[in-house]
Amino acid sequence: MYFDGYGYRGTSFEQRYQCFSASFIDKPHVETGDRIIMPPSALDRLASLQIDYPMLFEFRNDAVERVSHCGVLEFVAEEGMIYMPYWMMENMLLQEGDLVHVKNVTLPKGTYVKLQPHTKDFLDISNPKAILETTLRNFSCLTTGDSIMVAYNNKKYYIDIVETRPSNAISIIETDCEVDFAPPLDYKEPEKPVAPTKGKEQAVAEAIEPEAEPKFVAFTGTGRRLDGKSSNYQPQPISSAARPSDVKQSGGSSSSRYGHSQQSAGSSSVNGTRRSHGKLVFGQNAHRNPKESPKEASKESKQEQPGKEEPKFQAFSGKRYKLSK
Repeated sequence: MYFDGYGYRGTSFEQRYQCFSASFIDKPHVETGDRIIMPPSALDRLASLQIDYPMLFEFRNDAVERVSHCGVLEFVAEEGMIYMPYWMMENMLLQEGDLVHVKNVTLPKGTYVKLQPHTKDFLDISNPKAILETTLRNFSCLTTGDSIMVAYNNKKYYIDIVETRPSNAISIIETDCEVDFAPPLDYKEPEKPVAPTKGKEQAVAEAIEPEAEPKFVAFTGTGRRLDGKSSNYQPQPISSAARPSDVKQSGGSSSSRYGHSQQSAGSSSVNGTRRSHGKLVFGQNAHRNPKESPKEASKESKQEQPGKEEPKFQAFSGKRYKLSK
């Protein structure tokens, strides 16, 4: 069945039109939404059909097989022509005067939509959520894969429709729809600081350095006597196997006064055995054989007494002077 000679068939609306941008009809407000302007004959045909409201349409560019969806704003266009926003013509790869196939459809109400701005500038707006809500009031439906245009502050922002639920094309008229944002297309994650790579030679040198470091050795300085003369005694180094408890025991068993010490018989035998293991022994017992008994040590000290003794240091032995002449 044909209607008015324009090829309307059956119980659905389906027709081919020449498309032109809104600038041809001098209606700039058309650019802010997704609604098109159709001829009056389309309204007559739609009124005679049992269609769902609001009126939604699917339009297709058969030359490149692109499909999108839109609503209708007015029925004042010339017969055989429709006017649509220019950004919609860019999505459909249409030129002025190209043929487009228009068909009425029913779309489910949307529950979720995911958007992705083309540039980071859109996120720099003081309140992008409010701007988006205001702009989407002029839209009737959204289609996955389309790019919509948001005009704000004399600047145009393009946003991709990444995902829609429950279907690839949804109606957003009088519905609560959850909106999610994906990172902008020109967004770059901040680069993590890269640690400087070490060369093989430097890594080998660092591995060898801890082994070449000298170990700590206690009591390695030179001794000084109270009388000012140099001491010929050199302490033996402590072995790495020495335990702190052994040093404390050996130190606690002897007492020193101006380089001379007295030691009990029991401690001398213990210190002698420790000397064999490289322990540090203080006093005159350091030069004694560990097997010597205390009696032999006392005899040696008596034999050394008759010998000449070195002059001892005497304080205040200089000349005396008076302050008066």
